[in-house]
Amino acid sequence: MASYAAINTEPDDTDPMTASTGSLRGRRSRRGKKDAGFVGQASWISSVINLVNTILGAGLLAMPSALSKMGILLGIFVIAWAGLTAGFGLYLQSRCARYIDRGTASFAALSQITYPNLSIIFDAAIAIKCFGVGVGYLIIIGDLMPGVVQGFSPGAAEIGFLVDRQFWITAFMLIVIPLSFLRRLDSLKYTSIIALISIAYLVILVLAHFIKGDTIHERGAIRIFKWAGPIPTLAAFPVIVFAYTCHQNMFSILNEIFDNSHFRTTSVISVSIGSACLLYILVAITGYLSYGDDVGGNIVNMYPPAVASTIGRLAIVILVMFSYPLQVHPCRASVDACLKWRPARRSRQNNETSPSRNALLNPAKPGSSLTKLEMSDLRFAILTTFIIVLSFIVAMTVSSLEKVLAYVGSTGSTTISFILPGLFYYKISSPDSPYHQRLMKEDDDEHEYGYESGDGDEGISTERKTRHWKKELLRKLSLALAVYGCFVMVICLVTNTFLIAAH
Repeated sequence: MASYAAINTEPDDTDPMTASTGSLRGRRSRRGKKDAGFVGQASWISSVINLVNTILGAGLLAMPSALSKMGILLGIFVIAWAGLTAGFGLYLQSRCARYIDRGTASFAALSQITYPNLSIIFDAAIAIKCFGVGVGYLIIIGDLMPGVVQGFSPGAAEIGFLVDRQFWITAFMLIVIPLSFLRRLDSLKYTSIIALISIAYLVILVLAHFIKGDTIHERGAIRIFKWAGPIPTLAAFPVIVFAYTCHQNMFSILNEIFDNSHFRTTSVISVSIGSACLLYILVAITGYLSYGDDVGGNIVNMYPPAVASTIGRLAIVILVMFSYPLQVHPCRASVDACLKWRPARRSRQNNETSPSRNALLNPAKPGSSLTKLEMSDLRFAILTTFIIVLSFIVAMTVSSLEKVLAYVGSTGSTTISFILPGLFYYKISSPDSPYHQRLMKEDDDEHEYGYESGDGDEGISTERKTRHWKKELLRKLSLALAVYGCFVMVICLVTNTFLIAAH
């Protein structure tokens, strides 16, 4: 165990200036130490916008169908529960980011200091999941745009290429390619705003049809307390759980946000998950009450042909188009991590010469770790081009990835949403972890400066006991989240296998 003395970098107390301003400088120096060499530029609102856009997607329109399988009461509970567990996974990611240098947080970085030999599996799962979702977005564009064109201009069918899915995939690729080459997630905040406007229109469309009541004659039975049975309910469960998947971009948001304090990052998570949860419940209830048990998987497709419905389908296209770069961003980082992966040597682990211990005894110069991890321009361009070209080829040659994405989502989404955040925090927050020892030292010193000399000992002792109890509870809950993730994965895989076999 590394001694606290070895990592004590505080100024000499004999310095009269230090002694007189110790309590004032202490908290600032502790915070500035982690931020040295790197300062995020993203605002709080842009972080929320990008995270909400990553969460919200076509899954919003499937909520009424999910509710029809579970009943209103159970469905609302599952939507809220899924949001709570997803939010807890994001919170654990924000806690894990505190253990490593500012600006370097990633699944790969945490894997290297927790489960180095398994990091390539984790990153491969993330890369495949994000790539599959990105391809799915392109397929949605190809499927919807011919109908959108015909909705606005019925005679467009005579012009062959306007109703050709491959033409529209190619056309929209010209828009998303420049966006995919942006390094910073914060650079996508304006396109995310446009995507959220599309979401707002879809929500208003569902509400308008519900208030107008023009679908009452087509409405089936309404379930409030009853469910459709265990199999349909289990089939709808993954739709709700995966609707909150945004964890692949959380570390980028934590790296780029200007104020990465606990309160600000937690508020980003709370507002993002809370907003998504409210919209999911709103659309689920109003959409389900519009059609009852006869509601389809995409409620917009059920509305009668009209300009408003056509605009709704165009809104879906715009939404997925601007969501595509949000999948390329983490996919590129994970592919890069896979290419850089090297198996950890056993002797290195036994001798405790891990990066975390070196960081304790020989802190790196400010910004050095960030520079080392930064992807070169050439490598960045090659990886981005490879992902874009491959996704384009797959989308042009395959008309449906539903079955493949079902398995990819069952494994990839549960891994990055529940299993990895839980395992990472449980491992890195262990009392034996050098990173945890360093962070505990910083927290202890930071709290010491917050007390007056007269009653400091008693106050510090009580505060330490409270913080110790909270950290132990958080560790247990993180392990429970990882176990829950495994449980969800098994349910999803079994359900998908059963449904695919049934078809």
